[in-house]
Amino acid sequence: MNKNVFLLACCQGLITTGNILLVTISALVGQRLSPSESFTTFPVAMQMFGLLLATIPASWIMARVGRKVGFSIGNSMGLCGTILGFYSLQIDEFWLFSAATWLIGIGIGFATLYRFAAIEASDNASTALSAVMASGVIAAILGPNMAVWVNHHYPHVNYANVFIALSGLYIVALTLLQFVTFNEVKHKEKQAPTRAWRAIVTQPKFIIAVLVAMVSYSTMNLLMTATPLAMHRHGFDLAESALVIEWHVLGMFVPSFFTGKLIQRIGQLPVMYGGILLIIACCIVNLFGVTHLHFLFALKLLGVGWNFMFISATQMVSETYLPAERAKAQATNEFCVYSMVTFSSLFAGWLESSLGWQAMNWMVFAVLMLIAFGILTRLRVSKSKQVEAS
Repeated sequence: MNKNVFLLACCQGLITTGNILLVTISALVGQRLSPSESFTTFPVAMQMFGLLLATIPASWIMARVGRKVGFSIGNSMGLCGTILGFYSLQIDEFWLFSAATWLIGIGIGFATLYRFAAIEASDNASTALSAVMASGVIAAILGPNMAVWVNHHYPHVNYANVFIALSGLYIVALTLLQFVTFNEVKHKEKQAPTRAWRAIVTQPKFIIAVLVAMVSYSTMNLLMTATPLAMHRHGFDLAESALVIEWHVLGMFVPSFFTGKLIQRIGQLPVMYGGILLIIACCIVNLFGVTHLHFLFALKLLGVGWNFMFISATQMVSETYLPAERAKAQATNEFCVYSMVTFSSLFAGWLESSLGWQAMNWMVFAVLMLIAFGILTRLRVSKSKQVEAS
């Protein structure tokens, strides 16, 4: 691992720590401050909406002014969000808290491109991607435990002090960024002929990769966001919910140490299908019971399944465009993925309160079966066209 990949992995780990910490408390803060149950996960949805709004501008800003300036802008937006978040919880203002999560979401939207920057900074895409994703192990341990520690020692401030810690994470990440040497697109490459946007996004490989990334992230986010609410409804406290989230996030990132090698050994599609099967298994476990062990084991499976699907999809996307086309391709991928994540965040609370926990799992089960069938169908169509062309 070279210096630049290591620093990018550290930055990714710090931002993801803040993201997981926010996920751990946002739904619970929403449950306490929101005007109705339908708005319980609204702050989480606003975070994802901010992330969604940042996806296309982030890619184009970095194409214009470079990765370093672009990432610095994103981190600064996130830092502003942490300050506003602290103030909003000091005065118990729900809509201001939602605005704060929106700003933090914009910062995270810029940070989603760390994984592509790492691929560009290394000769081995699988190793670089795995290193950046593996940094989430820090987030898995630090994020939920920070929320529990603050709640235990400062219960009177209603999680406000969490945002002081969040601002520290963003400041450290912003500092580390200044020492990264990015592999920017050279002037000669910028002037090279590029394909039209339609030609890039209609490639079968691009479609499969984006579809898998969309489904993996949205279904994972739906169940992850709703889990603390479902656990609270079944009598579990914050510490028990945080432990489940911690093991879930470990499942999301620990496999990254070997997912890249697994992709090199057996290929991207088998790893994708392995991820689909694991998330299906998560739904089955959730349908069988609502004990703490059921939640713990199911969320662990959900995390590993997401890891397999998302890393293989990200690597597949990176193989579908030329250097001069990366802004178009990456912006499209991020927008598609995080638009679905935003919707899943927005409706997670409503689905859990209106349809129920088991109905949500049946819905995710059905979606995964459809995506597995859709990949096979798309591959068959693609192969038949290649045979006709030859």
